[in-house]
Amino acid sequence: MCGICGFVSRGDISLEALRGMNDTMYHRGPNDSGAEIYVGGDGYRVGFAQRRLSIMDLSELGHQPMHSEAAFGVAGQCVSVVFNGEIYNFGELKKELSDYPFKSNCDTEVIIAAYLKWGISCIDRMNGMFAIALYDRRSEEVFLVRDRIGKKPLYYWIEGGNLVFGSELKPLMACPGFRKEIRRDVLARFLYQQYINAPDSIFKDVYKLEPGGVLRFHQGEVKKWKYWDIGRVYHRMQERPVEDFDEAKGELKGLLKSAVASRMIADVPLGSFLSGGYDSSLMTAIAQENSAEPVKTFSIGFEEERYDEAAYARQVAEYLGTDHTEAYIDEKGMFELVESIPKYYDEPFADSSQIPTMLVSALARERVTVALSGDGGDEFFCGYQMYDRLAQAQRLDGAGAFVHGVLGLPGLKGAKLEERLPVKVRAVSENRDPELKTQVCPPAYLKTAMAFVPGSGLDCRYPQESGYQVKDWQIRRMLLDMDTYLPGDILCKVDRASMKYSLEARCPILDKDVMEYSFRLPHSFKYDGKEKKRILKSIAYDYIPREMLDRKKKGFSVPLDKWLRGPLRESLETYSEKGFLGRQGIFDEDYVSRFVARYLEQGDGGPGSGSNYSRIVWAFYTFQQWYACYIRQA
Repeated sequence: MCGICGFVSRGDISLEALRGMNDTMYHRGPNDSGAEIYVGGDGYRVGFAQRRLSIMDLSELGHQPMHSEAAFGVAGQCVSVVFNGEIYNFGELKKELSDYPFKSNCDTEVIIAAYLKWGISCIDRMNGMFAIALYDRRSEEVFLVRDRIGKKPLYYWIEGGNLVFGSELKPLMACPGFRKEIRRDVLARFLYQQYINAPDSIFKDVYKLEPGGVLRFHQGEVKKWKYWDIGRVYHRMQERPVEDFDEAKGELKGLLKSAVASRMIADVPLGSFLSGGYDSSLMTAIAQENSAEPVKTFSIGFEEERYDEAAYARQVAEYLGTDHTEAYIDEKGMFELVESIPKYYDEPFADSSQIPTMLVSALARERVTVALSGDGGDEFFCGYQMYDRLAQAQRLDGAGAFVHGVLGLPGLKGAKLEERLPVKVRAVSENRDPELKTQVCPPAYLKTAMAFVPGSGLDCRYPQESGYQVKDWQIRRMLLDMDTYLPGDILCKVDRASMKYSLEARCPILDKDVMEYSFRLPHSFKYDGKEKKRILKSIAYDYIPREMLDRKKKGFSVPLDKWLRGPLRESLETYSEKGFLGRQGIFDEDYVSRFVARYLEQGDGGPGSGSNYSRIVWAFYTFQQWYACYIRQA
């Protein structure tokens, strides 16, 4: 686990500048660093750098950039790599590559050997989380590669025939000649979604490499493709369905056990996040079964009882016999992290659960360097409450079309009768776009986000859902969440929160074989009309008594409304002041200043809005906080 950055450029970027870019990510890799520049062809120079968090082979043999040895009829030093992440099946690959003269016991060298033997298609054989930059001197090609589900981040900047890349935006911003030109067209979507999804970023000419993506850069020309695509893989796996529930349960259980075991291989202390919910409890139970010693587990408790689930986590830990650590946090402890958000989330990011994620990461880092998590269970096995609502919305779609048609009749049009309807009825009634069926939302909320940034360009919702060619709204939305919400929000949140404390988070449910097998299962194995995550729960009950897990999830919610209208009020008023907005030139100064003032007084979006708008105002606040950190100070 680490951070990488570099460039392919005809410009004059010095080794000192490259080291400066690299050191902006010290928190991602405090154990070692390396930076090198190579002379390429056609006037190009290639710079590779890495900050290392030592997990496998703690010796100097794991130092990066790493170069190839002579093998497979190829001269040595012809391939160089910097790499962030873990290749969990590197041991198996190493056996297949036994002719290579390995010097280390780390997965980075396996990447090099695999590329020399199989070319860039070697990534099809890799199971892990990774962001890779590879330079082939023979062909003068540079490849950027990101793992299948987007566990590890990778940004790139393309301008004037040059390429600059990094695990975060900070090294790009530190690159000589970088211009911080904000993309207004992504902001309405950000306010609505709370994050900016790949391939977009907050800056002009800067992109995120998409999950499962490859970028090839050769003499100023860029080619991109996806070696693993959610929609294509789903339909391919559906051709081999598993019809028997018990068979599916047994196979899935075996795959999860294998995924956990491979993620427990580390030369540093390892533990597990434990919330007491199904996913983290199941991962912890399998880890404990696989360990000769009590697994170190970590949970956060909150003083407000309606949010606190620490007692449930403690009960599971006691039952499994783990070495459990918990810490109780008050509101002041959470609030103190607000100022650090833009430093570590160096792109606007407004999922407020980043705060408890940072807290549990800090707690775990006191005792371990690697932590297992249960991320991915909701998206791949139908766990969100929203999926219940979507099933209902699909059943009511015909009635919604009828209501919409009636409201559009002559004589009723313009009467604004829809404003008198309940918010949920209006959402179903106005959900008429066949391309966006699973993204049902209160119309007023959507309009508000768009009004903040008029003419922002991108629709707040994602256009790709109809491309999955799936009729069932639940399945369609699960695939969309795998493409957007999971990598753009959940995995980004965990990556930045854990790496803030130099902690590596590993997610067994997001193992390649587990993900692909989940696509072979009938949807009824995940949701039978009443129970969500049916098959995962059944496996969990093999390890933990049902009564410990079957409970209503309390969830956790940062008191955004209280903070925004309380301790953050003064800075929010400054950020939304009409003169400030006018000088900033990003938002609609009249609309936003009025809206925020009304929110501070009433806590809503105005008469008849029927909704609390703290999420949009919080997203606006976090953008302004980010702006103050990276733009205004410049």
